[in-house]
Amino acid sequence: MSHQSEAIQQAAQALALARANRRSIPPVSTSHGIASLDAAYAVAEVNTRARLESGRRVVGLKVGLTSKAVQQQLGVDQPDFGVLFDDMEFLNGQDVPTTRLLQPKVEAEIAFVVGRDVPGSAPSYSEFLACLSYALPAIEIVDSAITDWKITLVDTVADNASSGLYVLGDQPVPIGALSLGAIGMQMDKNGQTVSTGSGAACLGHPLRAAFWLARTMAARGQGLREGQVILSGALGPMVPVAAGDLVQASVGALGSVSCRFI
Repeated sequence: MSHQSEAIQQAAQALALARANRRSIPPVSTSHGIASLDAAYAVAEVNTRARLESGRRVVGLKVGLTSKAVQQQLGVDQPDFGVLFDDMEFLNGQDVPTTRLLQPKVEAEIAFVVGRDVPGSAPSYSEFLACLSYALPAIEIVDSAITDWKITLVDTVADNASSGLYVLGDQPVPIGALSLGAIGMQMDKNGQTVSTGSGAACLGHPLRAAFWLARTMAARGQGLREGQVILSGALGPMVPVAAGDLVQASVGALGSVSCRFI
């Protein structure tokens, strides 16, 4: 095993143990010398394979770093992605156990449901749109295994794009009649507004963020599949949460979605 591949395996193990034990760790970019984006995705892939071998299923993907401000903060010019597993999904109004999380924060987003497999290795925008069925309001619960969220791009990618859990709204809405770039978002925590934004905050338009994901996954030979969910990225600033917090997000014509942390 080469030094690089050994470092990738060890970084993946460190992140997996951190999540299993709910004890955060220093950035793997420094502790394990994970320096490149390719190496970071390789770390994430090791843990994805381990989760699949343990019986979990991939049910979707998330797009991260869709905010231009956050991209500039981390010195990158593109989003990243993470994998969503079947045991990460919660539905509107359900209680979310904080015992599954380390240092959670919430973001209000638009989720898309893939209606049929996205074709080819480089789908066009129109081919991609023809494969989407619905949009839903969503709350993404992001969570980092890195202490105090002291992350670089490499650290968040290696940690499955800081994925935690997610909550989907009840009523799917066909996307054709929605003006998703102009859609407004308001997120409240315990009755106080803590985050506002719009569709334009998500890479200019939520569908453009989802299209970036479709092209990226197709190029990797892992195209989007029928029934998968896409979390397209935050519509406003993320907010920390703790046990006892009630979070409610309203996303324009898509309606609202909520959860309580216990």
